[in-house]
Amino acid sequence: MSQPRTILSTQNLVKEFQGFRAVDGVDLNVREGTVHALVGPNGAGKTTLFHLLTGFLSASAGRIALGGQDITGRPPERIARLGIARSFQVTSLFADVTACAHVELALQAATGLGRSFWRSDQHMRRFTSRAMELLDQVGLAEHATRSAGSLPYGRKRALELALALALDPKVLLLDEPTAGMGLEDVDRTVALIGRVREGRTVVMVEHNMNVVGSLADTVTVLQHGQVLAEGPYRDVRSDPKVIEAYLGVDVA
Repeated sequence: MSQPRTILSTQNLVKEFQGFRAVDGVDLNVREGTVHALVGPNGAGKTTLFHLLTGFLSASAGRIALGGQDITGRPPERIARLGIARSFQVTSLFADVTACAHVELALQAATGLGRSFWRSDQHMRRFTSRAMELLDQVGLAEHATRSAGSLPYGRKRALELALALALDPKVLLLDEPTAGMGLEDVDRTVALIGRVREGRTVVMVEHNMNVVGSLADTVTVLQHGQVLAEGPYRDVRSDPKVIEAYLGVDVA
């Protein structure tokens, strides 16, 4: 059986901040239809790499490609339309807007028909059916009419995932999807990612190694902006370089 093709890749990717290399010559190859985890200690360059992949930062050197197409230096909105969507580590929802309205707005934005926030009820009803499908997919259908501000933290993260899915991305980037969650929410989020990965590629930054072990097909370990190790979780977790640098005995 042939290996899945590479859908997202970087070549010798570099990001410098006043002489400091936060990302230092990273080569990354993400296979289509897989979950690819980026792990490493704080300051390893994981979030900076995410910013580069999504156009929120410009690379100092190197190349980024999506499906073989060079996307280096493209603005975030262009990269999103080409098929990369992301969730952020910090929630950024409108507290007084309902969950359903959030997703309707995301669906409207994905059509490219206009960027105006204020639209008529009749216009927005075009997106209600699909919005409810997405809310159901992330387990929020029964919370559709609740304001985002009234949702528990774990449900807010699920709503942000629905917003990313509204873009129908080829590649879904998740930045710390379980950060700040209790055990129940972590388990719910792992199950949710396991569902939404069907038919798409997921790249995630994650500190919880139990989550990484249960979801990731490939793990890339970063240290000081460079790739320290890469491979299946079972191999990476036993790599002496990784154990020394980051994982330690806590994941044994």
